Amino acid sequence: MKRMHMHLSVQDLERSIAFYSHLFGSEPTVRKGDYAKWMLDDPRVNFAISVHEGAKTGIEHVGLQVETEAELSEVYGRIHEAGQPFLEEGKTTCCYAKSEKGWVADPDGVLWEAFLTTGESTVYGDRVQVANAAAAILDDQTPQGVCCPPKTERAADAPCCG
Repeated sequence: MKRMHMHLSVQDLERSIAFYSHLFGSEPTVRKGDYAKWMLDDPRVNFAISVHEGAKTGIEHVGLQVETEAELSEVYGRIHEAGQPFLEEGKTTCCYAKSEKGWVADPDGVLWEAFLTTGESTVYGDRVQVANAAAAILDDQTPQGVCCPPKTERAADAPCCG
């Protein structure tokens, strides 16, 4: 079964955790100094927030989280059929989790990830963020070293997602 994923960049993590905990009627499933995530069943969503110095607040990316490799393959197939440039990132550590993932931008540039979480991590991410990854996806190029959402607002030397 697939789960909708949404990740927001926020300015004040504690204030946002308090708001979303009230909104969802539950505390975060994962809570770190710069990140919080709710794995909700009603609505079935993986909702995450994080703070990144200098990052634009609001929707960072949306996505589909799957539970099996077969589901990931199915989603990847549908993405390819949609005709947009696709970056298959492969195995990565991001957002305190180990995942297999790929990225696509919709026709208006909204970033979507499709991913299968394979385990937890003690670090947010271990790879360097590429500043022009979103533009590269839209230009049908494959940038190297991408972790988490491709964001043109982040500096090329910024650590992954943070």
